Amino acid sequence: MGADVIMLIIAGAFAGGFANGLAGFGTGLFALGWWLAAMPPLDAVITVVIMSLVGGVQGLYAVRNAIDFGEQLRFLAPASIGIMLGYLFLDAVNVTMLKLLVASLLILFGGFFTFRKTLPKLTKRYLAADVFVGFVSGLFGMVAGMSGAILTMGCSLYDWSKARRRALVQPFNMIVLGAVLALMIWRGVIESRIWLIVAVAFPFSVLGTQTGIFVFRRLNDRQFQRLLIWLILASGLVLLARELIANMPFV
Repeated sequence: MGADVIMLIIAGAFAGGFANGLAGFGTGLFALGWWLAAMPPLDAVITVVIMSLVGGVQGLYAVRNAIDFGEQLRFLAPASIGIMLGYLFLDAVNVTMLKLLVASLLILFGGFFTFRKTLPKLTKRYLAADVFVGFVSGLFGMVAGMSGAILTMGCSLYDWSKARRRALVQPFNMIVLGAVLALMIWRGVIESRIWLIVAVAFPFSVLGTQTGIFVFRRLNDRQFQRLLIWLILASGLVLLARELIANMPFV
């Protein structure tokens, strides 16, 4: 492992950890760009899943008193179906098209609300919408290691406190990605070299996560909602750019 590869792993670990610590999601969105330049795609996705769990444990402690298990079940039940379908059809799914679709949704949603003075303040809940969000989040977590973006987009519509938003997204992400990691281990796709990558990334992921949590604790509810919308837009732009560059024909 050369010095250039190590630096890319470190940069991705800190960027992904900071996003996770700040918003409860985003490890994959902000780390993959670095890690795909340092390792094969499957290794990068596996590393995202593992380091998302590392960051999630730290973020979970920060909102432990606000977790509502009934609220979790509302999203986790359909997410489990999405995970299993993603696993069964993992080799048949066009991951690029799926990522471009999600990127487009993130950009449209984030762009619309970023440039509005008023933020969304829905109070009524819709079970069908929550089921759909949970299902898609589980599916996307299985095929790409990124389960939090769609759920965060749904949470940002409601007039909730920052603790309530974070207390939904963080445990959900941990449970979904924990299931994904277990299926990856069962399928035998995790090789010994992954643990060397994780060992390099671990301390810098922890540092990034703790920095993100430090910023999170100093934001009020409105600032956090606005920040989530900015991150949704940024996540969509990063995801779109990465996929377009990865699939650009070179002459």
